[in-house]
Amino acid sequence: MPNRKIISVAMLSVLLLLSGCTGAQKTAADTGSKVQEAVQRENKSLAEPKKEQAMKLIIEDKVVPVTWEQNASTAALQKLLPLTIKMSPYGGFEQVGAIGQSITSADKQLTTQYGDIVLYAGNKLVIFYGSNSWAYTRLGHIDMPKQELTALLNRDGVTVQLAAQ
Repeated sequence: MPNRKIISVAMLSVLLLLSGCTGAQKTAADTGSKVQEAVQRENKSLAEPKKEQAMKLIIEDKVVPVTWEQNASTAALQKLLPLTIKMSPYGGFEQVGAIGQSITSADKQLTTQYGDIVLYAGNKLVIFYGSNSWAYTRLGHIDMPKQELTALLNRDGVTVQLAAQ
């Protein structure tokens, strides 16, 4: 009989210890999971450069929504504001215009898509309503439907303005 009491007390003690450990493991697992999520969010934000509305782009008196890259070229372009650029159509897929001086560039071979805004040769702004592959510095992207953008750009005599936000 006394052995039964000892065994019962021992088993009860083990059960209490195990239930305490389970809670601690769960808390540690929850904390580890939260830490892992925070690290993943931080890594994602480091991998994706932050983008914001650094400038306002106006095409023929229409303010168009742009997501600007955060790089040395957009910063240099922003220092030149306000700018009015007379554009010329080229190749049936882009408009090109001189910005008046050379700015910082980091040209890379890119395949552009409609809406892309790039710097060409360090001194020309190019806005695409089609696609092309060449060495450019990415500046931003116009966020509007292709048909609407093409209607704005696929003609002679386009003027764009860059202004402070």
